Amino acid sequence: MTELPPGGGPAPRGGAAPELVESGFHLENADAPFLHHGLNLADLAHVLDLRHRDLVPAAAAATLLDLILEAERTPAEEFPYDAAFGEPYNSREAYFVSRVGDVAGWLHAGRPRREAVRIALRIHVRRQIAELAAEAGRFASVVADRSREHAHTLMPDQTYLQQAQPSTFGHYLLSFAYPALRDARRLLDELDEIDCSPGGAGCVNGTRLLDDRTVVADLLGFAGVIEHTRDAMWQVDGFIHVLATAASLVSTLSKLAEDLEIWSSAEFDFVDLADGFTRASVLMPQKRNPYSLAIIRGACGVLIGRISGFLAVVKSPSARSDNLIYAYGEVPRALDLALRITRLATGVVRTLQVHPERMTEELNRGYSQATDLAEHLVQSCDIDYRSAYLIVGRAVRDASRDGVPGIGITGERVDAAAREQLGRTLGMAGTDLSAVLDPWRIVQSRSAPGGAAPDEVCRMAGDLSSRSAQLTTTATDRLAVFDRTERGVLATARATASREENP
Repeated sequence: MTELPPGGGPAPRGGAAPELVESGFHLENADAPFLHHGLNLADLAHVLDLRHRDLVPAAAAATLLDLILEAERTPAEEFPYDAAFGEPYNSREAYFVSRVGDVAGWLHAGRPRREAVRIALRIHVRRQIAELAAEAGRFASVVADRSREHAHTLMPDQTYLQQAQPSTFGHYLLSFAYPALRDARRLLDELDEIDCSPGGAGCVNGTRLLDDRTVVADLLGFAGVIEHTRDAMWQVDGFIHVLATAASLVSTLSKLAEDLEIWSSAEFDFVDLADGFTRASVLMPQKRNPYSLAIIRGACGVLIGRISGFLAVVKSPSARSDNLIYAYGEVPRALDLALRITRLATGVVRTLQVHPERMTEELNRGYSQATDLAEHLVQSCDIDYRSAYLIVGRAVRDASRDGVPGIGITGERVDAAAREQLGRTLGMAGTDLSAVLDPWRIVQSRSAPGGAAPDEVCRMAGDLSSRSAQLTTTATDRLAVFDRTERGVLATARATASREENP
């Protein structure tokens, strides 16, 4: 019996099993559209690097550059990716060999198949991250604009779907701009990690052929190289962080969508979605469904599932293919979904119709002034807050039983509650509590940093607008750099091919 050498032996003989083709190779080729552009750029940069070092003959370099430039001009769906040949890289190899024979073998010099795909993934994902960060900044900017518009729109803010305290719709909206902007900032920080080149890493410890790994990085516009070669080829933590931040961003949008879905119901009627963000029922003519909000909420669940699934896959031992083969599709698809949903949420907020009269009506019917009344008793009656809390709670229950709204609570009612709770009155009979219970005055009193007073809401909205614009500019500037460097490597490849063909 022939003994195989350590490590599994020589390459397999014959073709792949059809079951493997229909599962693994088919799955990987389905991700080819995400990788096609980046694979072409990675191959061009590799050939240019080899030629720069005089490792590949001029004629061979020109032939390869022309062939790869032709592949770049070919849409991914028209390129002959075929699972019968293996993963996308092997499909390319088979096609290149069919066109130029052994000259295609220079693409292997100092580079395993996975390196090109790793580079291609980063080229695709870095652009997606910048686009998502920019869109999150635009969402925050639109929210800030609508917040200024509704800085004076009174509403009963809620917790657990119950009235909490008087506030404004503008103040409420701002609570979604801040986390969106924080996630946008995180995305740009994570972009710094993703925008690094694994080029020249070999499989685990580099290659003797390419002693300067910055050449490929510079050609492709990466901000730097991933320092440790084994880490460069097999790291997944950066993609985990990106997926987690995308899920976090969409979870913020989902919270807003859930609120708006409830508030757009006939029972609340606080807001209406613009017609373009709704769908009609085909059976019930009175219904206009907030379809866009269901899409946002559902997408949040999908992204949570994707980050969970990705973590379950990449927990495998180090330097295994399953660490990253699913990343080629899962990460781009997740980021594409997050981008579409963020744009959708931006449109919903920009076109949202608000009903201030309904918000004020519900505010005046409720008891959201209770906290302020309790604090007033602490300040004016020399009692502790727990006692004041219990007294006001009794007064509110009695008022609710009698059909008296919060703005109608009198000093006499407070004294009656105090007598039951403390065994004595607080001397509130005859006291005018209208200023204490007036929702508008309560809101105006919240002038501390972050409060709901209109001037403070406008200040925060202005600050957020400025920060959003700056962040969006930073993200779009990164996109411009990617565009410029990618055009540059294509131009260099064309010029080099022409020069080598016509010395």
